[in-house]
Amino acid sequence: MDDDSKLSYFFLGLGLGVAAGVLFAPKSGSETREFIRSKANESADYVKRRSENLKDQAADTIDRGKEALRRHKENLNAAVEAGKQAYREAATHPTAD
Repeated sequence: MDDDSKLSYFFLGLGLGVAAGVLFAPKSGSETREFIRSKANESADYVKRRSENLKDQAADTIDRGKEALRRHKENLNAAVEAGKQAYREAATHPTAD
C-alpha cells in the first residue's frame, strides 16, 4: 500500500471518528469544539511530521543520485582520457602493417 493511500485512510478514519464522537459523546458544545480542535491539531502535527520525513527521504535520494552521476562522469572522463592517450601513442608510434 503506498503512502498516499495510507494518508487518505488516516484522514477518513479521523473524520469518521470525529463524527462518531460528536454524535455519541455526552459533551457540551464547547467541550465538543475543544475536542475537535485538539484532534485537528494532532492531525496537523502528523501531516507536518510526515511531510518532513518525506522531504528528508527526497533529499537523501537526490544526494545519492548526484553521487552516482558524479562517479559515472569520472568514469566517462577517465575512459575518454584513456582513448585520447591511446590515439596519441598510436599516432606517434605507428605500427608497420
